[in-house]
Amino acid sequence: MKSSRTLTREKAMTILYQIFLYKKNNINYDTTNVINDLLEDISLEERKKIDIDFLKAIINGVIDNNDDIDKNINNYLENWNLERLGLTDQAILRIAVFELLYTDTPNLVCINEAIELSKKYSDEKVSKMINGVLDKIYHERLDNE
Repeated sequence: MKSSRTLTREKAMTILYQIFLYKKNNINYDTTNVINDLLEDISLEERKKIDIDFLKAIINGVIDNNDDIDKNINNYLENWNLERLGLTDQAILRIAVFELLYTDTPNLVCINEAIELSKKYSDEKVSKMINGVLDKIYHERLDNE
């Protein structure tokens, strides 16, 4: 059985996908209201399997730090552009980079969880690219510690 944090990251990915879809299509929305609406849509059964506080922390953390997260991602994309990636891939990368840079989640857990999500929702080429970006950010952090 998947851990609650794994399931929570997957749920965060779907919610961030929806938020970035609104943004991409220039749909006028209030972030707080959208997040609250999407959180309310989580079924009682699903709520038992995920960590709601961790979910909110990921979503709000990615949104609040989006510019810095995207800058870090774009620094390490080779022959790619973040906007060129699908919204699901963007969400996976943003969650992982948020966790790497702003939480005390072990680095290797952040990377592994992102790779597993990308294997499930992306193609192999994108999974390798996500792994490469996260590995570079991870090593930069090690070098700066």
